Amino acid sequence: MSGEYKGIIFDLDGVITETSEYHYQSWQRMADEEGLEFNREINENLRGVSRRRSLEIILNGKDLSEEEMKRLMDKKNGYYQEYLKDMDENDMLPGAQELINDALDKGFKLAIASSSKNAKTVISALKIRDLFETISDGHSVENPKPAPDLFLFTAEKLRLSSEQCIVFEDAEAGIDAANAANMLSVGIGPEDRVGHADFRFDKVKDVDLEIILKGEN
Repeated sequence: MSGEYKGIIFDLDGVITETSEYHYQSWQRMADEEGLEFNREINENLRGVSRRRSLEIILNGKDLSEEEMKRLMDKKNGYYQEYLKDMDENDMLPGAQELINDALDKGFKLAIASSSKNAKTVISALKIRDLFETISDGHSVENPKPAPDLFLFTAEKLRLSSEQCIVFEDAEAGIDAANAANMLSVGIGPEDRVGHADFRFDKVKDVDLEIILKGEN
């Protein structure tokens, strides 16, 4: 079975690193200043979705002009960029570097496909840019996850078919996107969030590529 797969596409946040706390703090800071209701429970609904969709969830039906929407998204992103300045290679999730190395040793083409428009900044901070053949981010396609567009775009960049790609994701929307793209999906996280993936592991450090390649679910 391993001969069928030639590419591995990684989501970034929650798979290779964990910037979710930075995102939460940035949204909370913006929401507090703007008098918007926001908490960690609401924040859970933002996992794996775009910045615009995140703001729409926070607004909860409140109608704003496009100019105002952009102002709030830019404000949040400014705070997030401040937090990113503190990132370095020590912010890799346990097991992430080992998984990347294992995939490279097995001859896979590697890529990043993240909804974040700051993905390249994060990858550079982690000092792992050279390990990936291509990086797709929030600027790459119009339709974000759960649409399959970002993964299909990335496969094309790798010059591979969907059926040749394995996707590692920690978000429900990301697994939905991988499944819609007809790629082998591997979920990182709890059953109730990523249990609809082809394979699931609680944490990145638990991932065993051999089990995935042998089809032993």
